[in-house]
Amino acid sequence: MAKDVKPTRKNLMQIEDRIELSERGHDTLEKKRDGLIMEFMDILDQAQDVREDLDDSYDRAQDAINKARAMEGDVAVRGAAAALKEHPELTTQSKNIMGVVVPQIDSTGVKKSLDERGYGVMGTSARIDEAADAYEELIENIILAAEVETAMKKMLEEIETTKRRVNALEFKLLPDLHDNKEYIEQKLEEQEREEIFRMKKIKAKKEEEEDALAAEEAEDEEAEPLTADD
Repeated sequence: MAKDVKPTRKNLMQIEDRIELSERGHDTLEKKRDGLIMEFMDILDQAQDVREDLDDSYDRAQDAINKARAMEGDVAVRGAAAALKEHPELTTQSKNIMGVVVPQIDSTGVKKSLDERGYGVMGTSARIDEAADAYEELIENIILAAEVETAMKKMLEEIETTKRRVNALEFKLLPDLHDNKEYIEQKLEEQEREEIFRMKKIKAKKEEEEDALAAEEAEDEEAEPLTADD
């Protein structure tokens, strides 16, 4: 790469400016990467807790529905499920975590009271109510898990992107720029030495010519004939 750069003072100044800018960018990206990793670790801890809650709520929901089927029968359970008229609604928004846009999922109508579930209270048992409670809790945990794991995925992608940029600056761009700077400085030093050597030769030649001229003048003065007055 250095061979493609003309060794001029202007190019040297431009490369020095690029080095300074790239080093500042490298420091900024390193801080961003470290901050993203810290945020990711927090989200990872949260995701592990959410996953555990999700697994537990799934087990409870399965246990509750199995008990309801055993006590009330599949027909009664399916009838209670079919009676639901108002379904949960989801809305998505965005939030910013260190420049990374992650989703925020809001839900309404997941948790319902007995009279909002649509089935008659007198025609069902507490087992069906417990199953409904368990599945409502499961749905809330599924929504939360989707939000957290999507955020975790986006954060991880941004960390990888930032790491690639840091590595590109640290191991490619900055070394190339420093090589170019060193190449230009060496060439400029060579040019300066050559110029000094050339100026010395010119000066020495000029001094030789002056000495030769002075010698000729001295010889001419010695060779001048004496006048009659002399």
